[in-house]
Amino acid sequence: MGIFDFVKSGVREMMIARPDAAKHLIVYKHPDQNIPFWSQLTVDSDECALFFKDGRYMGYLPTGRHTLQTQNIPFLNNLVNKFTGGDVFIAEIFFVKTQPVRGVPFGGPLESMEDPVLYEFVTPRIFGEFSLVVVDPVRFVVGYHGQCGGSGDNDVVLSWIKGKFFMSVKTVIGQVCAQQQKSLLNLGGMSMELGARIVQSAPNLEEIGCKILEIGNFNINFAAEDQKLLREANKARGEARRGIGVAQDTARAKQFELDQRFQQDARYVQQLAGNWQNYAAGQAMMGAGQGMAQGGDGSGVAGLGAQVAIGAGLAQAMNPALAAQGQPQFVPPHMQQPGAPQGYPGAPQGYPGAPQGYPGAPQAAPAAAPSIEQRLERLGELKSKGLITDEEFQARKAKILEEI
Repeated sequence: MGIFDFVKSGVREMMIARPDAAKHLIVYKHPDQNIPFWSQLTVDSDECALFFKDGRYMGYLPTGRHTLQTQNIPFLNNLVNKFTGGDVFIAEIFFVKTQPVRGVPFGGPLESMEDPVLYEFVTPRIFGEFSLVVVDPVRFVVGYHGQCGGSGDNDVVLSWIKGKFFMSVKTVIGQVCAQQQKSLLNLGGMSMELGARIVQSAPNLEEIGCKILEIGNFNINFAAEDQKLLREANKARGEARRGIGVAQDTARAKQFELDQRFQQDARYVQQLAGNWQNYAAGQAMMGAGQGMAQGGDGSGVAGLGAQVAIGAGLAQAMNPALAAQGQPQFVPPHMQQPGAPQGYPGAPQGYPGAPQGYPGAPQAAPAAAPSIEQRLERLGELKSKGLITDEEFQARKAKILEEI
């Protein structure tokens, strides 16, 4: 070795710092334990330096450039090797990051879960990033990392932390779905809320000297078959909910119609009829009039008179005051005698053609009973019109023939 190489090697031993290739590591251990007196130790702005001897923590140095001598760094007295005449420190130096470490990946499949809304079992998958910070470098090295040299990879160092963190993520996802009755399909739109809940429920890492800070971008997805299963279930649920909505709207419309009719009837009762009995009687007669306008079951004057009698009878049944009078309040024009006032209660009785049963009208002589031939002919007409069955036709025909 030439004199230049010796000087160069000596200068390198006197300059202690984290190399550029190891700037990303959370913990970096200086490879040489023999530290020359008056060495220059450089600590970056995002880290601190820890000193250990014989497995025990001795002290630390903050950010900055430090000259290693016992006068300005008292704890170095415990590191001096007396066998070298006090020219060398024997120590292990660890550089530990104190700034947040971001972009730590996590993810994987969650446990098989039942969708609380769609009632299907699926296995969601979640992937994302989180950040953490070492709040107690000594505890992190002693209680978690250890005094080994390290693997040179943060993922290996943080593997246990990521596993523990992912367990809390699973718990939060299950709690949110159960408490809020949210479908797993809706979790993608709840990133902010889920992120806050996950950080709040993050594992307590105080015992190893670090802390979870926040969740970065993350997403929840499903396998193709689970995605299809949930979408089909959601479609079926949507159709059922639409059916319920239509039924509710129809019921509300019907209720509105009934309310309007009730208000209208109440106004008519108050303004026209005076009481409900009079109004109901009038409605009955109006219904009979509508039947006459449509033809009813009868025809001609007799049919019209029968329907008028029905309407009048209903009116009298609903309004006892009309029944007590013993005569109608209104007489149709075609049933009045010429010259008699329309609707006059005392109109002459016995007007020809007045229907039987009309209050105050003369009773007509009973009609002659139909003959057996007429009855059989009428029975045949009923059968041909489909109003009676063959069995009924035969039974009634036999009964008529027994009278011969």
